Amino acid sequence: MSTTGEVTAGRADRGRRVILWRHGQTAWNVERRFQGTTDVPLTATGAAQARRAAKLLAGLRPDAIISSDLARAAHTAAELSALTGLQVTAEEGLRETYAGIWQGLTHDEIIARHGEEYAAWKRGEPVRRGGGELETEVAGRAAPVVLRHAEKLPENGTLVVVSHGGTIRTTIGRLLGLAPPTWESLGGLTNCCWSVLGEGARGWRLLEHNAGTLPEPVLGDDV
Repeated sequence: MSTTGEVTAGRADRGRRVILWRHGQTAWNVERRFQGTTDVPLTATGAAQARRAAKLLAGLRPDAIISSDLARAAHTAAELSALTGLQVTAEEGLRETYAGIWQGLTHDEIIARHGEEYAAWKRGEPVRRGGGELETEVAGRAAPVVLRHAEKLPENGTLVVVSHGGTIRTTIGRLLGLAPPTWESLGGLTNCCWSVLGEGARGWRLLEHNAGTLPEPVLGDDV
């Protein structure tokens, strides 16, 4: 399994592929402020990240693109759409985790005000962060969206899913059949990096994780 590196041009030899691509950088990422479902736009850096990554992903000749309807994901997806000519299908089910009163708080503010809740989440306990969604609920709304679109792919086809760090991690956990308390073992995605799932004889397999660049710090909600 590759953890870094750039996408190799061309299709996979066999089986369908799902590329789960995180959106570009936002100001709240830089400030380590929990975004959740707050509709925060990309920064200029984030837009440049999306353009660079889109050039790499276009080399895989995707068959379909779906995206969270939040602006940061939609803008990212639009860069790939412009290169491939594919229309982007917006899906509300791919939004980031709703985190209630955590949204808008910095990482340090969350630790200071909700330290026990944060620690329980990190231990893998089912926690409604800020009174919001459980991770299993996020997976329960996002994974079926991915599967529904993957089923429409041609043989050996490729689907690009543009979403958010927390949603991608929980979706990967669900599609791989991992127990929810272990989902934390999947490291976070850097802005505009992606993970690749491939269809195998026993179901979906994780082929690449946090690919697309040399390792960089992960800035966002899923840390």
